[in-house]
Amino acid sequence: MSERIKTFKEFYQFYLTEHSKMGTRIFHFIGILLVFFVIGYVISSGKERFLWYVPIFGYGFAWFSHAVIEKNKPATFRYPLWSLISDFRLFFELLIGRQKFTGIPAPKKTEEI
Repeated sequence: MSERIKTFKEFYQFYLTEHSKMGTRIFHFIGILLVFFVIGYVISSGKERFLWYVPIFGYGFAWFSHAVIEKNKPATFRYPLWSLISDFRLFFELLIGRQKFTGIPAPKKTEEI
């Protein structure tokens, strides 16, 4: 990936290839789920001091999975905003079944006319 990616659609396809292993997807899912739990707890309890857990859970689980399972460098360092958006998009796509925990789906075949 020497050229900068110009669109989010292109980036998300790249993002999915960087999250191709089941373990990586599980760790990302757990990290984002814990982020939602912390935010919910802070809202319900009024204890803002627990907000510092958000980046620890959100990035900690993800970066661990990239280092240990996927063995690649997180896209966060080159595309921070798109990476954050993609983390949440993947979370919800996993939640509703649009993506699978087992890895990236096979490329769609395009019909030639």
